[in-house]
Amino acid sequence: MKNKKYELKPGTPYPSGSKLGTGGINFSIFSRHATHVDLLLFDSAESEQPFQIIALQKEINRTFFAWHVYVLKLPVGTWYAWRMDGPNNVRESGLYFDKNKQLLDPWARAISHKKWDRGAACRPGDNGATAMRCVVVDDNYDWEGETPLRISSEKSIIYELHVGGFTKHPSAKVANPGTFSGLIEKIPYLQSLGITHVELLPIMAFDEQDVPRSTAALGLKNYWGYSPHSFFSPHPGFCVTPEQGTHLQEFRDLVKALHKAKIAIIMDVVFNHTSESGADGPIINFRGIGDNIFYHHDKFDKSIFRDYTGCGNTINANHPLVTRFIISCLEYWVKEMHVDGFRFDLASTLSRGEDGEVLPDPPVLWGIELSKRLAKTKLIAEAWDAAGLYQVGSFPGYRWGEWNGIYRDVVRRFVRGDKGIIKELATRMCGSSDLYEHQGRLPISSINFVTCHDGFTLNDLFSYNHKHNEANGENSRDGCNNSLSYNWGVEGDTDNKAIVALRRRLAKNAFAILLLSQGVPMLLAGDEILNSQQGNNNAYCQDNALSWIDWQKATDNADMLRFVRCLIALRKRHASIMRRRFLTGKVIEGRDMVDITWHGSQVNKPQWDDADSRLLAFTLAGYETEEADLHIVMNMSNQQEAIELPVIKGKTWCLAVDTSLPSPNDIVTQEHQQPVLTQHYMMSAQTVVVLENRAI
Repeated sequence: MKNKKYELKPGTPYPSGSKLGTGGINFSIFSRHATHVDLLLFDSAESEQPFQIIALQKEINRTFFAWHVYVLKLPVGTWYAWRMDGPNNVRESGLYFDKNKQLLDPWARAISHKKWDRGAACRPGDNGATAMRCVVVDDNYDWEGETPLRISSEKSIIYELHVGGFTKHPSAKVANPGTFSGLIEKIPYLQSLGITHVELLPIMAFDEQDVPRSTAALGLKNYWGYSPHSFFSPHPGFCVTPEQGTHLQEFRDLVKALHKAKIAIIMDVVFNHTSESGADGPIINFRGIGDNIFYHHDKFDKSIFRDYTGCGNTINANHPLVTRFIISCLEYWVKEMHVDGFRFDLASTLSRGEDGEVLPDPPVLWGIELSKRLAKTKLIAEAWDAAGLYQVGSFPGYRWGEWNGIYRDVVRRFVRGDKGIIKELATRMCGSSDLYEHQGRLPISSINFVTCHDGFTLNDLFSYNHKHNEANGENSRDGCNNSLSYNWGVEGDTDNKAIVALRRRLAKNAFAILLLSQGVPMLLAGDEILNSQQGNNNAYCQDNALSWIDWQKATDNADMLRFVRCLIALRKRHASIMRRRFLTGKVIEGRDMVDITWHGSQVNKPQWDDADSRLLAFTLAGYETEEADLHIVMNMSNQQEAIELPVIKGKTWCLAVDTSLPSPNDIVTQEHQQPVLTQHYMMSAQTVVVLENRAI
């Protein structure tokens, strides 16, 4: 394309971004305060000089606050960037215009970060040699009739994973490690596990260089991806051929393959902050286009960014333009990319108005909830922010699920042996009615989890008393200081067989409680094979073997993997565990049995008021015709207990789960279950037992 100059037409303000038309490409970008706008066209992502600079004219190429131009006969695959000039009176207006900075299109469908230098973008002046670039793409794709999946929430089992870390370890043995393509190769494993949804850590394009200086000095980078800048573009680092602009195709191939395997896809999205950070951060796109609109600023000194995220800035989500941007972005990922749901990182920041105060009815959250395009899409909130706002049980809206941090903490405390919390454990296992029922919400509002990407793995939860984040380069100041963990006598790995066996049993206990609870369970990838991060509870910068899934552990810990697979299968065959409505404790119509009955070591005698109690049992009546009843006992004391079994006329109890027994007896498939012939079951300490009944 050297020396080629394409002819122009004025273009149109809609749609935003670059759009392929019948005779060329329409470009449109929003900027209220820009006084001059250039569109730069490049032969490739590596080209230092544009082959054409198009200076937009206010009288021809501006409609209200949109700048636009139509480039005739411009081919798909052309790389581009924007430049803007305008006010730079930061303290008074919060505007950061720099006429020499190359800017990404916020609506770009694909970007390259191959030559990116964050430092150059932080300094004033030309960064053309090291800027990120956008590429014009053809949005067409053959979905072969595939559409988003509609799996009801009560039947959902979510599996949180990192696209890169899932297949980067050499033991993954995939053709393209760390990519969407690599994940496709692991779909048979996901199917065999039995999960219904994968929840992907951020896959929107993010800045891998956005880490503290001390962390960068160690050669580390932003691994998790909670540092976005281009919300419409899949991350180029997860693509096989990003310099060819294949982002959309590669991600869509993953979605289509997952859907063919009947696995839905949830995206972890970060609309609370961007990688442009605070006053000393880089100018990538939003800061150079309209900083005072897109971010929260101090009322009196607009050079100061309000930071409710702990990441330097906060997106001004309830400004009308930003609200529209966010909702249209979500609708795009559903309509054009066929995703099935979203998990919103630090979602409570989205409830803050333009002055930073918490709104009772935030426009952006209600706009998401009421969007027709998103009506059947899963919406999950991390219902807190980094400034102390905690909305678990009170997040605005009705159909949102919430990461239930209260559930997590209670289960962790119970499994490690804390006393006197069985009453709250019962509430959490029944869907946290105290948090949701009074609002007219449902058990499916509770996304139950024991571990997630942020914190200890399940193996490490029972192996470490303290975090060990020295490798992050922040002197272990980062990461949670209260993980509710316990090492059982040795910090970290040990050859002590008794401790190893106990830790494994406790991991099984945690899985059992999670998958026997009402609500929506979420598992952390790798926990089912006892993956470890060696005590690092904030591995956000560890793009290495510390965080990657070591697939050899699937062989080494095959008994644990089998246990989880069978436990998921048990959950799936019991509608009584996957209820959409709250349990009542009342007699089921047409049956001489209540839906749930509580016990202690003796039938009908739960020890609610015993401050030393660490044992809870309950009988769960079958929900569907011919469904077996369940008797579930959790003994986290260090004492063996004789557990009295309830008598149900015409039925006998059969042992399904006993986490104290060696594999394969720790969980028994239905066809191999044996009846318990005594009135009492002798239960080991720190164990979960499950019995299913059947007609005599």
